[in-house]
Amino acid sequence: MTRISTRPYSFLDSEMLRQSGIHPVLARLYAARGVKDVAELRSELPQLIAPTQLLHVQQAAVYLADAIAAGKKMCIVADYDCDGATACAVGLRGLRMMGATVDYIVPDRQIHGYGLTPEIVALTQQEKSPDIIVTVDNGIASIDGVAAANALGMAVVVTDHHLPADTLPDAAVIVNPNQPGCGFPSKNLAGVGVMFYTLLALRAELRQRGVFDQQQQPKLDTLLDLVALGTVADVVKLDANNRILVAQGIKRMRAGRMHAGIAALFRVAGREPHQASPFDLGFALGPRINAAGRLSDMSLGIECLTTDDEGRAWQIAQELNSINADRKDIEREMQDVALLHLDDFQPAASNTITVFDESWHQGVIGIVASRLKDKFYRPTITFAPGDEGLIKGSGRSIPGFHMRDALDLVSKHAPDLILKFGGHAMAAGLTLKAENFPAFQAAFEAVAQSWLQADQLERIIETDGPLEDAYFSTDFISLMDGQVWGQGFAPPIFCDGFKLISQRILKERHLKMELEKNGKRYDAIWFGHTDHLPERVNVAFRLDANTYNGVTRVQLLVEHVE
Repeated sequence: MTRISTRPYSFLDSEMLRQSGIHPVLARLYAARGVKDVAELRSELPQLIAPTQLLHVQQAAVYLADAIAAGKKMCIVADYDCDGATACAVGLRGLRMMGATVDYIVPDRQIHGYGLTPEIVALTQQEKSPDIIVTVDNGIASIDGVAAANALGMAVVVTDHHLPADTLPDAAVIVNPNQPGCGFPSKNLAGVGVMFYTLLALRAELRQRGVFDQQQQPKLDTLLDLVALGTVADVVKLDANNRILVAQGIKRMRAGRMHAGIAALFRVAGREPHQASPFDLGFALGPRINAAGRLSDMSLGIECLTTDDEGRAWQIAQELNSINADRKDIEREMQDVALLHLDDFQPAASNTITVFDESWHQGVIGIVASRLKDKFYRPTITFAPGDEGLIKGSGRSIPGFHMRDALDLVSKHAPDLILKFGGHAMAAGLTLKAENFPAFQAAFEAVAQSWLQADQLERIIETDGPLEDAYFSTDFISLMDGQVWGQGFAPPIFCDGFKLISQRILKERHLKMELEKNGKRYDAIWFGHTDHLPERVNVAFRLDANTYNGVTRVQLLVEHVE
């Protein structure tokens, strides 16, 4: 069941923003997203929360500065998603700018699993023999891995943003805004954001030691295109601090000041960097980097982001593009199989979806879970075969159902059911014995039955209400495209009543319409829907500038019709 609602907003806040010089419609949109003061919209770097507010970041800076001075070898252990790849690239580039000797290693999803495991520690020592392991986007739950590293004489610096378990690993230093006792005001930093902050603190420490002055210091802002990509691709909440990081990264892309790999990814995806938007990062660049970790080896994605050779970057970008095309094919097949499994699924009788298939690919189950969650609007976990007798699951959630906490509760009630798990509110991963799948299915459903009310299982499309006729314009679309929208700071969706003038089905899959309001006509398209509609419709829509034969016109991208 889906219904359209209008976001409430404070007229007073909206008026204050408008009087501060904000466009009247933007003032209303911002007020509806909780912005009270124009200061929250500033995107200059000095507005960033100070690194000193991040617990232990100073300790990490001193530790790394000492290691650089002593000529110690470091190795970054990355994660195999886009956040992990960008965090690794930022760490490599940034630490090398500061004079560190640093290499990296990235686990293979199929072989090593996630995070700093004892297996990846052994491989790191064998292949790289570092003095110090630096984790990016993982490590907070790697108690055994850190112990294994310590036993082999390697110290570990953890930089991560995931939620910790009850016990923390015995690392030399842990930097994570979500660890106990950390008062950092933004809990939403991505892994790449945590690494960037660690570098800011390290640079300040080296400056204080007289290694360089303000003029000669490394320019860390050159890394912001990578920080923006990882932040958007990891779908963390774009709070005021993350919006600054993303806005600054996008500003660099639009000005053509980006790394060779990012430029190559724009080119291979057929997107224009001078019009870069969070949408491009989340739906064009991010998936191509992610595809490497899903189907192949993430070191390909990391090399794309760390090479300064434009020819090599272009070569890798084309390779990533073709891996991503394969990923889409596999995903389509898996989705078809999933829908067969769910042929008799009764949404009314079930609060969750858990599906397993022998033929599925571990690297793609997360995307399939996401698609099923979107289709049925239920917390969803899809499973693929893992090692001998094990299955690996990837879960995606809906607002109001904390996926990691739900798995934690299942684990507390039945300690032998889940072998390991981790994640966030909206996404998590886990490993089970294959024979325990039915028991897990029942236990997970039981948690959802006790946590979720019927109204939480109804999809609500939140809109910003009607839009005045004057703003159905390409100028207004450009103004909106200049802002940073994304997770937790939703892109504007408007809603209004229209008269339906005509409707036809395109490519057997999409509904093309002509709508009329106040005597003005608009082209509209509803992707993935072929419903025949009545003459009067209430439409939730986004504005889009559609260029055809050199002419740009406003079209409505329909989100839902009542």
